[in-house]
Amino acid sequence: MYTSVNAFLEDCKQEAELTLKVLDKLTDESLKKAVSDAQQRTLGDLAWHLVGSYSAFLESAGLQMESPDLSKQPDSAADIAHTYRKVHDMASSALKEQWTDAKLPEKLLLFNFIDTTYGGVLQYLIRHQIHHRGQMTILMRQAGLQAPGIYGPNEEETAAMHAAGATKG
Repeated sequence: MYTSVNAFLEDCKQEAELTLKVLDKLTDESLKKAVSDAQQRTLGDLAWHLVGSYSAFLESAGLQMESPDLSKQPDSAADIAHTYRKVHDMASSALKEQWTDAKLPEKLLLFNFIDTTYGGVLQYLIRHQIHHRGQMTILMRQAGLQAPGIYGPNEEETAAMHAAGATKG
């Protein structure tokens, strides 16, 4: 659980940059890749869900923030990444203005069923981003895209490092 708004904002900025590494690799065609025949949620649906999660979590916790219209999911991967950047910046600004460190240990009922604190809401938001980002990298592979390395090198980056090490004298 976060006890400092600034600590959250620093973590959130780093995690948003990692999420953008994923979003920036998506193509318009890849957005249509479904989880499976039985589970029709697509890579585009997951990407757009991440965009909407900022306002979903934070507004449920009472934060007032301006958000772009998220009612229609774009067909463009670039538009999704652009909107993610915009929403992240709007959420960060709203948090700086409205929440203090003293508010973070206060209790609330998130989404009317999760007992947590305001600091816990921030932790849920980060973990939610990480969770769905991981799902997206699998779908990216299934769609024929190279998933970026996130907390370490990806398969291709690892192979390149091994090859470079093998060629050194």
